Amino acid sequence: MLTDFLLMLHAIPSVFLVGLMGAGKTTVGRRLAQALRWDFADSDHEIERRAGASIPLIFELEGEAGFRAREKAMIAELTQRSAIVLATGGGSVLNPDNRRCLIGRGFVVYLCASIDELVRRTHLDHNRPLLQTADPRSRLLQLMAQRDALYREVADCVISTEDQPVKEIVGEILRRLEAHQP
Repeated sequence: MLTDFLLMLHAIPSVFLVGLMGAGKTTVGRRLAQALRWDFADSDHEIERRAGASIPLIFELEGEAGFRAREKAMIAELTQRSAIVLATGGGSVLNPDNRRCLIGRGFVVYLCASIDELVRRTHLDHNRPLLQTADPRSRLLQLMAQRDALYREVADCVISTEDQPVKEIVGEILRRLEAHQP
């Protein structure tokens, strides 16, 4: 049965995960890639690897605009690969070209969680420049207000990662992929 499902997936070239920081894109993405027997990539990690610098350092040296230019090039490149699960950066949907790449080249899953849960998951992570503020909760609320409609615009499905084990989330994505088959 798994083999039949994997063969059916040829109509879906890749899966792209979008959502705010802390939603679980990297964690879920790795497990989903294992289940599909596909490659996994995280656009933020790829940017860091190629730049030889952390995202906070890129933000410090180049500003958000410099980081977003790197992100645009990375999204354009990675979305052209087939049989890949791609965890995108939380702000990747801000760029219209990125949204076009995501919509046109794969199955897009919007992973979401409540603001309280996102604060809980990210409060100790100092590798998130946009949350290095006196009030990370307010910043996450602002980011959600700015980005939620864009995530929904590109998404083929929306899945909550709150109070669910990763295995269950992956199973739900696989069910949605199967239902999406022509």
